[in-house]
Amino acid sequence: MKKNKSQMLNTLIIIIGAVILIYGMSVADDTPYAKIIGLVILMFGLYRATQFWSATKDDYKKEQENENE
Repeated sequence: MKKNKSQMLNTLIIIIGAVILIYGMSVADDTPYAKIIGLVILMFGLYRATQFWSATKDDYKKEQENENE
């Protein structure tokens, strides 16, 4: 269950970062702060997601071994 919550949190962080980045690009204001914040949040979410994926990439092998025993 913890894996599912972590994956949902990573997805939510990525979506929030993307929304802020798109908002920063669509506003006619010349300040780049929304773009920078959106990009940082987006990259943080992607970093967390790739760390999660690399940590759980071999879980299916462990499940297959447990089923065979």
